[in-house]
Amino acid sequence: MKCRRCSGSAVVEVRRHNAAFCKDCFPAVFTEQVRRAIRRFDMLEPEDRVLIAVSGGKDSLALWDVLLGLGYDTTGLYLGLGIGEYSDRSHDTTAAFAGSRGADLVVVDLAEEYGFDIPTAGRKGSRSTCAVCGLSKRYVFNKAAVDGGYDVVATGHNLDDEAATLLGNTLRWKTEYIARQSPVLPATDGMVKKVKPLHRLSELETAAYAFLRGIDYVVDECPLVAGNTQLRYKEAMNSIEAASPGTKAQFFLGYLDRGMPLFERTSRPTVRPCDACRQPTTGRYCAFCRAQAQVLGRRIEEPGPDDGLETARAMSEEVMPAEMYGAAGA
Repeated sequence: MKCRRCSGSAVVEVRRHNAAFCKDCFPAVFTEQVRRAIRRFDMLEPEDRVLIAVSGGKDSLALWDVLLGLGYDTTGLYLGLGIGEYSDRSHDTTAAFAGSRGADLVVVDLAEEYGFDIPTAGRKGSRSTCAVCGLSKRYVFNKAAVDGGYDVVATGHNLDDEAATLLGNTLRWKTEYIARQSPVLPATDGMVKKVKPLHRLSELETAAYAFLRGIDYVVDECPLVAGNTQLRYKEAMNSIEAASPGTKAQFFLGYLDRGMPLFERTSRPTVRPCDACRQPTTGRYCAFCRAQAQVLGRRIEEPGPDDGLETARAMSEEVMPAEMYGAAGA
């Protein structure tokens, strides 16, 4: 195969584009895709302070690498979830990446800061492990950004993540979640702006970029993710993609072009400060504070009839927060 850009020997094939690229051209093509996403959706301004949710995986580290190369003022945020050796390895990998590039890294340990880790929450709480994990990440990412004065939170959600999420919510016609699935969630009501600059790039493309850039990343999946519904949707999309390359892009990018405008009229819940932590919620107490209280055996007032669209929805970047695993932290 020949590289589409320089006609040299190709090492990466992108079947959905019927194209291949050499080891020097592919990182440039990848970076240009990120640049286009940022420009099209007005994700970042040159003066923005950007907090990147990093987990030690290929997607978040590839995103951090690209944004550093583009000259953005970035800081990594790693959330320690207390998942044994997996978390230890993820932290070490993230710290090594930051150190090798002279980049700033903020580390938040869930157990130290909030009194519980994810395995404990999965055993003691009423939510599934993946649900409380995703809720904790969204809460901590937003709080860290607000407390640190950051303008934007960036996550490494890729095309595979977005297509699988859209598929799951379309199958259930979760219109309130579909309406919030966007590459950009603007800042509002105590929530920092959130962006997904990798939404045009597949999981295989981010893996290829990381490999060609010499980025060491954690390959293993979280040991607690077995049975996650989101993974089954990914497998279904992968099967379709293998038979018809480009399906994921047509599905999700087509939604952005033609479907998303139709859902923009969906009403958004009104949020207020949580009585316990002052983070945004639709009820008296946010979902995170209630989940924390349950895990720690503390008493908190029972939710009222208007609390159903709690923080997990008001702050959610994902569809199906009870099933979707988060983008960063281990």
